[in-house]
Amino acid sequence: MSEGQLSKVELVGTSPAIVDLREQIASAARTQAKVLILGETGTGKEVVARLIHHASTRRIRPFVAVNCSGIPETLLESELFGHVRGSFTGAYRDKPGLVRLADGGTLFLDELGEMSLRMQAVLLRFAETGEVQAVGANGPAGHTDLRLITATNRDLVARIADKEFREDLYYRLNVIQIRIPPLRERSGDVRLLLHHFLIRASEAHRLPCPVLTPAAEHLLVQYSWPGNVRELKNVAERLVVRAPKSAVDAGDLPEEILAGSRSGESAGIVAQTSVASAKTATPVPMAPVDVMWNRLLSGESFWSAVYEPFKAHDLTRADLRALVDRGLTETRGSYRKLLTLFQMPANDYKRFLAFLYQFNGNLPVQRYRAGRPVEEPDDTKRASGQ
Repeated sequence: MSEGQLSKVELVGTSPAIVDLREQIASAARTQAKVLILGETGTGKEVVARLIHHASTRRIRPFVAVNCSGIPETLLESELFGHVRGSFTGAYRDKPGLVRLADGGTLFLDELGEMSLRMQAVLLRFAETGEVQAVGANGPAGHTDLRLITATNRDLVARIADKEFREDLYYRLNVIQIRIPPLRERSGDVRLLLHHFLIRASEAHRLPCPVLTPAAEHLLVQYSWPGNVRELKNVAERLVVRAPKSAVDAGDLPEEILAGSRSGESAGIVAQTSVASAKTATPVPMAPVDVMWNRLLSGESFWSAVYEPFKAHDLTRADLRALVDRGLTETRGSYRKLLTLFQMPANDYKRFLAFLYQFNGNLPVQRYRAGRPVEEPDDTKRASGQ
């Protein structure tokens, strides 16, 4: 990312939580220590990492971001540390790896909590020594000088207790810890963020910036935003693209916003035109699987409602598997019937299965066919595609 592009990365908000976050970023940027960023999905962990890099002495060197959950386990080590020719099938030439590309700059590892124990051991050795050993090489091929910033939405302490995360790696990476507050803890920033992203989306799509009625804006401010800033950005873009010629009213908002605002007294707000006449109860946060499910039931395709947010890191593998679990419960284990349920044409069957296999989202079908409660998926059994 160039200097000009980095300058566009910013934290929008004036809440005390954001003011404190800016101070933590400035403090971290003055050092070379490793940073662990904690926060829910969509809170802006990569934005914080980029701001630390941009404010540091490494700003003119590369910033390399890696999503550890978005790369299959068998390829992650090769992507990070490179490989030598012939080390595995498909390794037709030497590859340097992203660690070498980040030399002198910053390496950002997102979704750290999804990394396997084997890869954690590999990362620990690198974090301790800085030595780079490519897959298939006989030994280390030198050292790199980079700053390591990691991030996760997982409770790593709980995962350590469950023996799913290495305690020694946690203490090695957790030198400076920065927690990003979820959007519901800084609701005073929602209006600023909303108008910021509406303007950016209108400029990007070269469309007029929509005007929100007081009732629509009130619903958006009161919504709990389970997907945090990334969900808000997505909603703002959808409003720009789909906005009617007149002002956007409450009834024009996405279904998940309305569904999240219908609890208690808020059910009548859709028909209101002013905030003075609107009554809302405290919104109940919707789980990601409920948001996806509602979007699919409203007619939206799996590829836009699920695939795109997953590739954008708004959704985790656990979210994807939870959705597939709910779908297979409805279809009694039929992946083909999922195509209809998830608003996909029949010729998307192979593409759909390939996506699930790649990201470990396919579940065994026997339990669904037998009508038994679904337990934790057995990774030794996979869907047969029936």
